Amino acid sequence: MKKLILILVFLICSRSAKAQDYKTHTVKKGETIESIAKQYLVTAFDLYALNPDAKKSFGENKILIIPTSRVKNDPIPETKKEPVGFKTHKVRRKETLYSISKKYSVEIEDIKKYNTSLYSENLRKGDRIQIPKFKTTVHKVSLNNTVKKYKVLPKEGKWRVAYKFGITVPDLEALNPDLSEVLQPGQEINVPNIDNTEEKAVEEQFQYYTILKSEGYMALNRKLGVTQEQLEKLNPELKDGGLKLGMVLKVPADAKTVSVVADLKNTDLSKKLVNLKQKKIALMLPYRLNRLDVDSVKATKKAMKKDAILSVSLDFYAGALMAIDSAKQLGVSTYLKVFDTQNNARQITKILDDNDFSDYDAVIGPLLSKNLDIVASELKKNNIPVLSPLTMPTQLYENVFQTVPSDDLLEKTIMNFVKSDSLPKHIVVIADSKHKAVSDRLLGQFPSAKQLFSRKDKEGEEAYFIYQNDLANAFKPGKNIVFLETDNEGFASNVISVVNGMAIKNIEIILMTTNKNKAFEGREISNYHLSNLKFHYPSPNRTTDISTSNNSFVRAYRRQYNVSPNKYAVRGFDLTLDLLLRLASKDDLFEASIDTLETEYVENKFRYTKKLFGGYYNEAVYVVKYDDLTIVEAK
Repeated sequence: MKKLILILVFLICSRSAKAQDYKTHTVKKGETIESIAKQYLVTAFDLYALNPDAKKSFGENKILIIPTSRVKNDPIPETKKEPVGFKTHKVRRKETLYSISKKYSVEIEDIKKYNTSLYSENLRKGDRIQIPKFKTTVHKVSLNNTVKKYKVLPKEGKWRVAYKFGITVPDLEALNPDLSEVLQPGQEINVPNIDNTEEKAVEEQFQYYTILKSEGYMALNRKLGVTQEQLEKLNPELKDGGLKLGMVLKVPADAKTVSVVADLKNTDLSKKLVNLKQKKIALMLPYRLNRLDVDSVKATKKAMKKDAILSVSLDFYAGALMAIDSAKQLGVSTYLKVFDTQNNARQITKILDDNDFSDYDAVIGPLLSKNLDIVASELKKNNIPVLSPLTMPTQLYENVFQTVPSDDLLEKTIMNFVKSDSLPKHIVVIADSKHKAVSDRLLGQFPSAKQLFSRKDKEGEEAYFIYQNDLANAFKPGKNIVFLETDNEGFASNVISVVNGMAIKNIEIILMTTNKNKAFEGREISNYHLSNLKFHYPSPNRTTDISTSNNSFVRAYRRQYNVSPNKYAVRGFDLTLDLLLRLASKDDLFEASIDTLETEYVENKFRYTKKLFGGYYNEAVYVVKYDDLTIVEAK
């Protein structure tokens, strides 16, 4: 009976196909949907539309219905390089394949092709290598992927062109292997040879989003706030083809990347290592060794005490070295090259000119955002990940990883933390006039909150204090939360002292802030009061009591350096170990940075989310609190 039904279905499909001039194809061994689509000048989407069961059942001898191709296969001009001779070059000191390729205007791969020893050996001073000379010829060829030439219009990027021609961004890059990250107006590129009437227009009243690896509808809803039904309505092709890596989706104008601070189960990447080839990492730090008298130990020690940037760099480097050693014990080896940026833009440009970074897995640094922008901008053409270790990048390029959570994210985290507590509570927001905006945002999230501002003097200037009477009737029996928003130490001291004195037996007062700055760490601030008020705040890192910690990294650091690691050494360890383990868990850092993966180490955790049109940012934030004069994570 089942066979009879299958025969009838096939006959009906055959008649339908014949009526519409369709063909059938019997799948041969080794064939894929993609290879069959190319053979008949159609797309995989077209095949799935007529053969929906092929998604679940595809193999040898399966019969597929093939639609008539909608694309033309006209010959197009193609440029070919043909070698006409060679020039012998003697390698000089400090020369690299990159600098030689620039000197002779040839590709590094072309140099290796005619000097095959360079595939397995490094370039050495005194080597004589052959530099090919080429002549360029133009042939008219007919390609099986049926492409045509297209001139890029002003403001068009990869995603716009991909969307216009109904392909994914990786498909566009496959058609144009040498495509740069930024398209230039008038630039000619290969695109599918579809009819002009079938090109999709980019509508400015919508936003557009490019699908990342492993993203499903739940992840998109979490990131964009858009449901599957909404996406399918705007992108009907999703109903049959589903989501694909690099697909460009039309999304509502009000869709935006939202920071969701829901807890995720931390992933132990040490148990998911599959890519154990050696990792090539560059570390760019502003040691400024050119300013040191390295022959004088005394002078060097003095400089290290006075130069905060040098001290931070050395501490971070020490932590990074220990992370590399820890990764090695797990089977992940690392080639590390350290560059002294001298905190100088010219030196950074020289480093980029003198070195080929195209085969690096990642670059950590530079420390300062303006210098990191220079590196990221240059390396984005090769899509090399650049990690900002301690500061916020000025521009979040596609290849940049902002490892420090933003102030905006910290603020959202503490707000959501308070919201997650379903028990009754009363909220008071105290701020100076400089922080009125954040005070208003808090009031927007907690409409029943009482809002207070610092008093002013007779001249109407900010006086940075409040009276206890200002808080009369503000607190009620039960839990009371006070948000204090200021960067003035005197005002912080005044408010903390006043509020602490109002905490009585049946009135619990918890002090919080959206931004713990230096005002909460000054000499006038009583840690006893902060502890008594269970002071809560959002933090990029979980502060560990290093003096009593039994962590293996802390123990190893003490053995090696005879001191406990500070926060910069811990940061260097956590960030570098996370980078190496992510690289060892996938093919590259981009694949290993999906927003459902969260990792945690000594004091830092990492969960990366990609901006709609930009790079990656860390959205993993701690909420910590004072508890008996120690700082612990608040649950």
